[in-house]
Amino acid sequence: MLMGLFLGLGIAGIVLLVCSLVFDGVLEGFFHGALDGLLDGWLSLPVVAGFVSMLGFTGAIVLGSTGLGPGAAATAGVLAGTGAGWATYRLSRALMRDGSGRAPHQDDLIGSAGTVVTAVPAGGGCGEVLLRLGGQPAKYTARTEGAALPRGTEVWVTAAPSSTSVTVRPVDR
Repeated sequence: MLMGLFLGLGIAGIVLLVCSLVFDGVLEGFFHGALDGLLDGWLSLPVVAGFVSMLGFTGAIVLGSTGLGPGAAATAGVLAGTGAGWATYRLSRALMRDGSGRAPHQDDLIGSAGTVVTAVPAGGGCGEVLLRLGGQPAKYTARTEGAALPRGTEVWVTAAPSSTSVTVRPVDR
């Protein structure tokens, strides 16, 4: 009887974890923001699921493999569940803090190569070049400080005076 209860808790924890991954944020949407922040942190569904799962499975293992009673099995389950909940909480906080994904900036264009798609006239006139920023192709207004650059010329970006314009020079080969 007690073994079934512990195994049921373990399975319920896994089901809760799967539901939290599949239906992330749906519960908060049902209450229209009334639970604002309540299900974050220690009461987040993955943390609760980790706790319940470890409580159940550890309790079942202790109950089935030792001669200790249900009290010892529940205590061992609570300790293991607390550890699993803490580890889940710390891991999710570390993943949320990851700040390495900064957005591309115009200064990232300096030194990149591109191709002239609309001729760039000499003397400060504007043309267009095709560059890649953040792995995506984008057209930029281009000026050159040297001679005119015909369509198809491979160029290097020497400056990015604004978010939509660059200064280029031809690639020396």
